[in-house]
Amino acid sequence: MHRLREQPLLAAALALVALQVTLAIFAPWVAPHDPLAQTIVQRLKGPNALNWLGTDQLGRDNLSRILHGYRGSLMVSGGAVAIALVVGGALGLVSAYYRGWTERIIMRAMDILFAFPLLLLAIGVIAILGPQAWTTALAIAIVYTPIFARLIRGPALVIAESEYVTGARAVGASDPRILLRHILPNLASVMLVQASLLLSAAILVEASLSFLGLGTQPPTPSLGLMLSEGRNFLMLGPSSAIFAGLAILFMSFGFNLLGDALRDTLDPRLKKLS
Repeated sequence: MHRLREQPLLAAALALVALQVTLAIFAPWVAPHDPLAQTIVQRLKGPNALNWLGTDQLGRDNLSRILHGYRGSLMVSGGAVAIALVVGGALGLVSAYYRGWTERIIMRAMDILFAFPLLLLAIGVIAILGPQAWTTALAIAIVYTPIFARLIRGPALVIAESEYVTGARAVGASDPRILLRHILPNLASVMLVQASLLLSAAILVEASLSFLGLGTQPPTPSLGLMLSEGRNFLMLGPSSAIFAGLAILFMSFGFNLLGDALRDTLDPRLKKLS
């Protein structure tokens, strides 16, 4: 709490992210209407007393669909970043610790993944596995795995040569113990900041794939899908596309702001500059 009082930006970012996560978790209870219920006579209505953010082309409540879309987007993006963090972090740790051919093989494999444009690689994975929510999460995870591997490898190379790691080897500590007890905890701040920043980007990637029809499939609410469907009715009822786009913006902005605030708080070099 003392740190939050000294860092108003971090407090604001945490409050914004906490609000969005809370709305996503409690969407079934917070949403005023069934997100799948269609009321044709109320379609393409603007904001009103019954539907605070208007309705879409099928008369479904935009606010309810956005709240449930928050849940789906956070589940897909959060799951993708978690998988990429575990797999990429493990590969980066192993390559930095063992060096030699292990490092060459792992990092060259990561370079192959880096050679593909982010969205193109994700589309290729989904084309093979089929468009579903879980395949979207897997595709994003594959795209972000080399980012975490390279990010972890750099500082892990320095830590692996430190005196306390050398001392742990001298007293007979096993490799898994050294990796998990001595190296990994010192990388926690780097991993936390990068995970927050990549979660912001993953939300945009998930929305982009859903916009293209390759992510969450209808009738399941999805922010990207709402934006895609709403663009066809911009002249008749723009509320669906406008509010879906704003929801994507605020969600991505919240996690991006959190990542920047965590970096400013946890990076000792930035503290010295300030």
